[in-house]
Amino acid sequence: MSQEHAIPRMYHELADWWPLLSAPADYAEEAALYRQLLDATGEAPPKMVLELGSGGGNNASHLKHYYQLTLVDRSDGMLQVSRALNPECEHVQGDMRTVRLGRTFDAVFMHDAVDYLTSEEQVRQALETASVHCRAGGALLIAPDFVRETFTPDTSSGGEDGPDRALRYLQWTWDPDPADSQYYIDFAYLLRRGSGPMECLYDRHVCGLFARKHWLGLMRQAGFKARAVVSPIEGEVVSQVLLLGIRLAG
Repeated sequence: MSQEHAIPRMYHELADWWPLLSAPADYAEEAALYRQLLDATGEAPPKMVLELGSGGGNNASHLKHYYQLTLVDRSDGMLQVSRALNPECEHVQGDMRTVRLGRTFDAVFMHDAVDYLTSEEQVRQALETASVHCRAGGALLIAPDFVRETFTPDTSSGGEDGPDRALRYLQWTWDPDPADSQYYIDFAYLLRRGSGPMECLYDRHVCGLFARKHWLGLMRQAGFKARAVVSPIEGEVVSQVLLLGIRLAG
């Protein structure tokens, strides 16, 4: 396993700023797509869904109207944000590589938290977690930001105003070494509390990058019938590759 990287500040001491970086309303279109895929992939539309790496709960804020959700994330700060947004959902603190809940679900969903799996061994571990929690015939949906074939460097900016504070960010996605399995997302945050002075902070996110065939091969090894589809939602840079699995018996 590759060395552990520092937890990004946004998922640690800055977690309560998350809704100003990424608003739940912005997830409506993609959450509708994820629902469509979850309903169509397994033997039957799921009722109970496990989300591994649920973060601040933005996808859950839309999906909870259709499924009974159990939300797992290793960041206590992000779970606090999600509990405020989704109080009706079950929340569990745990790492997607190692968490064991002792029960199975109709479907397992892994959004872009899988981007923080930076070695093939970590991907194997997360897929084993998905496998042991997915019933036979159940669906697996994985939505990484990139696979190796679709990676494109990018810069973007944004942020929101809250009732008593505001955030703006510059995001720079780049790959200093195309020969390895990692890329970086560097953030500069401008934070303002009330009418106080502006604060500027830096945050590095180290992410994993794996070929589509490697994802599919590892999913099959974990006990899933696997395929990839291209998202019909137009992204800022490239079309997103989504990975779908059906849990095989045995």
